[in-house]
Amino acid sequence: MLDAIHGLNIALPVMYIVTFALYVIAFFKDNSGLENIKRVILFLTCTTHVFYLLARTIEFNHPPITTKFEIFTVLAFSIACSYFLLELVTDNRGTGLFILLFSVLFQVISSLFIQDLIEVREVLRNRMLGMHVISALLGYSGITISAVHGLLFLILYKDIKLNKFSIIFNRLPSLETLEKMSFISLIIGFLLLTLSISIGIIWLPGAFPDYSFLDPKLISTALVWLVYGTGIIIKLSGIWYGKKVIWFSLAGFIIAMFSLMLSNIFASSFHSFY
Repeated sequence: MLDAIHGLNIALPVMYIVTFALYVIAFFKDNSGLENIKRVILFLTCTTHVFYLLARTIEFNHPPITTKFEIFTVLAFSIACSYFLLELVTDNRGTGLFILLFSVLFQVISSLFIQDLIEVREVLRNRMLGMHVISALLGYSGITISAVHGLLFLILYKDIKLNKFSIIFNRLPSLETLEKMSFISLIIGFLLLTLSISIGIIWLPGAFPDYSFLDPKLISTALVWLVYGTGIIIKLSGIWYGKKVIWFSLAGFIIAMFSLMLSNIFASSFHSFY
């Protein structure tokens, strides 16, 4: 299986680059046939990536979360998979190049530097920990995709106000659709983050004797969850719409990244077992 893993490690960045290239070409050229092809290729890339992650987990007897380069490949998959789900839900395929670029970068870096780690701390072999971390990465990927669509909304909004009818105006979805895509991405991210938190509440107290609800990473994650949960409720109640939803998405993303940075750099945590 090791040869297959190494082969997939080489194939995946190529597949992501090809997928990204198809989305770029489709963005600049109106070709209905290419629209269908690029979605199929994205599906095949995500499916191949699932097999790669499962193969690594089985071969090395630990989820692919033990090094930053393993986490990079999970991030590449998380972003691509979250976008694929968004594309299926909204049936809009015009923003993929802005999202899949991140998958290309993460996977290329991962494939260049990832190693075959067999000896790792025992806690890192636990499948529940793998589910906890991967669902969290999927959640933050959804939040990131929401923020990207928020930025695209603001760019298009500015172009419309300035009467600039460029390629952005011609190829991007409408403002209403971008708002919808941003909000759906946010909901996907929120649900996956909720799953990660739920797994943590059930499993982490038994796995770590020094577990504490005052742990900095738990507090920062709970803060992000509360911010997004509150915003979703306000949006669904009809109080916010249009630019207010977009600004909330961007503000939430900044809060999420800032809180994660602070908790990782300046605070000690039982999560620090790498």
